[in-house]
Order: sequence, then structure tokens, then C-alpha cells
Amino acid sequence: MPSITRRRPHNPDGRAAVEARVLAATERLLKEGIRFTDLGVQRIAAEAGVARSTFYTHFRDKSELLMRLAGTMRETSFGRTSEWDPAGPGDPLVALTEIFTDVIRIYRTYAPVLAAVSEVAAYDEAVRDYWAAGLERFVARTVDALRIEQQAGRTPADLDVSMASRLIVLGGDRFLADHVSTTPADPDTDAAAARELAATWWYGAYRRPA
Repeated sequence: MPSITRRRPHNPDGRAAVEARVLAATERLLKEGIRFTDLGVQRIAAEAGVARSTFYTHFRDKSELLMRLAGTMRETSFGRTSEWDPAGPGDPLVALTEIFTDVIRIYRTYAPVLAAVSEVAAYDEAVRDYWAAGLERFVARTVDALRIEQQAGRTPADLDVSMASRLIVLGGDRFLADHVSTTPADPDTDAAAARELAATWWYGAYRRPA
């Protein structure tokens, strides 16, 4: 997968400001319903108020731009989920439900970006691998968490930790993507989705009956 890491700029503050404008402009255009594939660099640059040549001094191509947008969403949602402690104080299921409620809100905020990732990943290996790599890191964190619970005797010893982690992480991601793309935003509906996803994680893996 191509790296999107770049050499440290001479003017980091100015560079960050320009990149933020380009990212924000792209999000606005996507929210207007323009497919990412149909969105040209010239249109993005014009929306951001920069020259086309300036775009290419900050982003290698549109794929890198999309990966940057997706990275913000991914780290925000994955970071929120990683805050959950299955052995923490209070009711862990309630805490996980609250976290998934926040994650659904994040997915809705970035729904146009998520749709663009799904669209482009079908033909762009770099974007597909970038998103998959993030999910794999989340799977690995879940494996570690389940093993700790298993060693403490709170999760059944016969649970296939690797398989269960892939199921709840990859399946959960697809469920959330489908939910926000096919279901109109509604607090009650989103609360139900968060509750069912949390229960699936909790009773299907973390506290599966022995």
C-alpha cells in the first residue's frame, strides 16, 4: 500500500491550513451528492480557493485525499470504541451502547465520505487496503481485549477469539455502514441500532454463555 506520509514542510501551519481547506471543500461537495469518482481535482481546488497546482503540492492524488478524509473518520470512531473497558466500573453493556450511539453519530456525520470509500475501494487498491488495514488494527485490539477477558475467566474458554473478533468488528462495520446509508436519521432508530450492536458484542463474544 502506498504511504501517505510526507516530508515535514517548511511552513507547517500554512500547509495545514491549505490542506484543511481542501479537505473541507471535498466534504462539502460530497454532501451535495457529487460522486467522488465524478469529482475532478479542478472542481475541488476551485471550491477550496486554491490553484490546481497547489492541490498537487499537498496531495499526491485524489486517492490520498480520500484516505485522509477516511482516516479522520476511522480514528474518531475506532478511538471512541477503544475507550470501552469490558471489565470497567458500572454496567459495561450500557457503556458500550452509549459508545455505539456516538459511533453511529460519527458515521452519519461522515456518511458521504464512507460512501466515497465504498465507491472507490471497488477499483482502487490503495484505498481498499488503507481502509482494510484500519479494520485489521481494530480486530487485533479486540483480540487482545477478548484474550484478557478469557484469561480472567469472564469470557468462555472455548470462544475462538480470532474468529469472534473478526465477526464483531467486520460485521459491525458493515452493519453501521448499511444502517446510516439506508435508514433516515432518527434518535430512536439509532438508539435501537446501538443497543442491538452492543448486545451482539456483549452476549455474542464477551459474555457468551458457557
